[in-house]
Amino acid sequence: MIKNAFAYVTRKSLKSLIIILVILSMSTLSLISLSIKDATDRASKETFANITNSFSMEINRQVNPGTPRGGGNVKGEDIKKISQTDSIDSYVKRINSVADLVDYDIIETQETLANQSPERAKNFKRTVMLTGVNDSSKETKFVSEAYKLVEGKHLENEDKNKILMHKDLAEKNNLKVGDKIKIKSNLFDADNEKGADETVEVEIKGLFDGHNSGGVSAAQELYENTLITDVHTAAKVYGNTEDTAVYQDATFFVKGDKNLDSVIKDLGKLDINWREYNLIKSSSNYPALQQSISGIYSISNKLFVGSLIFAGVVVSLLLFLWMNARKKEIAVLLSLGISKLEIFGQFLIEMVFISIPAFVGSYFLAQYTADKLGNNILNKVTGDIAKQSASSQLGGGAEAEGFNKTLSSLDINVLPKFIIYVIIFMSLVLLVSLIISSFNILRRNPKELLIDNN
Repeated sequence: MIKNAFAYVTRKSLKSLIIILVILSMSTLSLISLSIKDATDRASKETFANITNSFSMEINRQVNPGTPRGGGNVKGEDIKKISQTDSIDSYVKRINSVADLVDYDIIETQETLANQSPERAKNFKRTVMLTGVNDSSKETKFVSEAYKLVEGKHLENEDKNKILMHKDLAEKNNLKVGDKIKIKSNLFDADNEKGADETVEVEIKGLFDGHNSGGVSAAQELYENTLITDVHTAAKVYGNTEDTAVYQDATFFVKGDKNLDSVIKDLGKLDINWREYNLIKSSSNYPALQQSISGIYSISNKLFVGSLIFAGVVVSLLLFLWMNARKKEIAVLLSLGISKLEIFGQFLIEMVFISIPAFVGSYFLAQYTADKLGNNILNKVTGDIAKQSASSQLGGGAEAEGFNKTLSSLDINVLPKFIIYVIIFMSLVLLVSLIISSFNILRRNPKELLIDNN
């Protein structure tokens, strides 16, 4: 039986080659789809590593309009109440404020200069945005990689009068890590409600990089004109302390053994006016990232299922034509007393001989093509998301960059276990195809086959 099967496959080399090519191409696509899903899994786990078990505390803008400039006004005492619960491992709190550089210049572009009125040019000539934070490594814009630390160290909870400066702003003013500069309150800032006129000397602890991907209307929207400071510094330019300041928001990191949903539910029992706040899972702040992951999953699933269905349909048609041309041969075998089961067994062995080189070839072909095809799919998905984001007009700020963050690349590896999965699924498809194509022939007797053959 094995000898006959091998002889037939080699004798009908063109027909065998056609089926091999169909199985090869479809197995390759199946392998690539599984590899893309695996790469997406790893990329999403790595990207979400710092945000999957955390939540943010933000103001409820339906009842709480925030500061005069529209910023957050989360109370420090409320942040403290949450941070002291047993479920919280650590937290990051942020203050957004405004200050002027003393004796140094900000970065301007033709776009920002064109949109600047004489009054604004006078009042905000050297104004920078401050983001006061107790741990800059976990600050949203660094987590989303809108900002990247390129020199020095991150700010920590113990730091006081320390800043991170954009490397381009430092270069413009001939500054470096370790240098000290002075910043002072801006009396024209709407959020400086106390009319504070403070001057603070700060030390540059590190430099970060990152550039706006969208347009800006004011110089202060440029990444280059943002200083990341310790909480004390950001509070002081408004005449506040860490305790009396109001915060833009806070992010809380839940202990590993705690369920995030349960923790958020239990916090409702604290003595906090929850009507003024919203608690939001941090993963919800990255909708574009989740959309890019689900988009790639969707395409990968369609590619895998589609390749199996296509292989099943095409191979069934080819086998049906093959069987139709073998009626006389099958009639002779049946006349010689060979059982239908044995004949089907020969067909099955023939399919094995054809499939082996196709499966082996698909593994190496997938190794060669998976990375290119996978990243083409990623570019297609992220490109569509970028168009949607552009139409939503979120602006060019770093917060919007985090909101619009997507997967940037996929590290695709075709693992040996994937070829095993493909062999199993594809073999089942081929077996069904073989049964369908041979059923009508094998159920007939030799006389009917010979008459039909004539």
